[in-house]
Amino acid sequence: MNRLERIKGCLLGGAVGDALGAPVEFLDWSAIRATFGARGIVDFAPAYGRLGAITDDTQMMLFTAEGLLRAHVRGISRGICHIPGVIHHALLRWLMTQDYSPATSVSVDGWLVQERALWSRRAPGQTCLSALKASTELGFLAKNDSKGCGAVMRVAPCAFFRNAFDTAAESGRLTHGHPTGYMAAGLFADILQRIVDREDSLDDAIAKSLSEHGGKPGMEETRAIVERVLFFSYEGHRPTPERIDALGGGWIAEEALAIGIWCALTATSFEDGVINAVNHSGDSDSTGLIAGHLLGIQHGVEAIPDRWLAPLELRGVIEAVAEDIERVPRDYSGYGGEFDDEIWERYPGG
Repeated sequence: MNRLERIKGCLLGGAVGDALGAPVEFLDWSAIRATFGARGIVDFAPAYGRLGAITDDTQMMLFTAEGLLRAHVRGISRGICHIPGVIHHALLRWLMTQDYSPATSVSVDGWLVQERALWSRRAPGQTCLSALKASTELGFLAKNDSKGCGAVMRVAPCAFFRNAFDTAAESGRLTHGHPTGYMAAGLFADILQRIVDREDSLDDAIAKSLSEHGGKPGMEETRAIVERVLFFSYEGHRPTPERIDALGGGWIAEEALAIGIWCALTATSFEDGVINAVNHSGDSDSTGLIAGHLLGIQHGVEAIPDRWLAPLELRGVIEAVAEDIERVPRDYSGYGGEFDDEIWERYPGG
């Protein structure tokens, strides 16, 4: 499988998981089962006025990707580039789509923010909103102690650029001040990077990522729960709604990552893993998105059912972003490197 197929599979897979979980995000398992049957939700249901609607998770993931691409352009054109600051600028553009005015000046240029379908409120997380609204300069770190899953859910694109762990963790600190909140984001991006760069299996990628990063300060809670679901998987315990509920709801970073990993590790198919990931009493869209990213990057777009891809909101935008990522060098640190004229126009540096 080529790199573009993995990038598309990852980004589209995450969006599909997000969309499948969107209608049940705020329902407990008993309500999901009563509404959709014994297995829970297995097909898109109406949310936000349409089938296949994405949430703030995919919106913020796309703006993170835009920030990374704009950092590539800035790095080539100016040499000096603080990548999390450029990602921050992109997230502030997302904030504007939610009808808020940032406290610092924001450039409303580039093509992504012009996509009017992104200017929709899809239950944005209060932690992300409040941290971004409080930003007085680019790179301003969150002053809260939150370890909600809002950093983890958006960082998958970091996997396709250099230093995925550091970039994801540092950009996570823009909105989430608790070490678990941003270190879990770093671990997630690093696992994805090992799969796409080295073609590691998911098991190997997790083991190697924990070996390299699991002992770092702030990783204690994430390491403990990820090791717990690894044990469950190795013992053959599948993630039923009741077992997921016993593990946690996924509203906080380490739980969301662990649920997504458990569902991906035990999946018999993309469909099986994502369905398991959204059917529980918790943050169904975020856990569905994480499982979808993990399964999509392994198996590519072909593994995603057509019945989910066809109605997926912003599918064309997501595919365009994936294609743009594939067009740029993975390491954008060098001043004066070659650049693509179209990428330059689509992603103004800064």
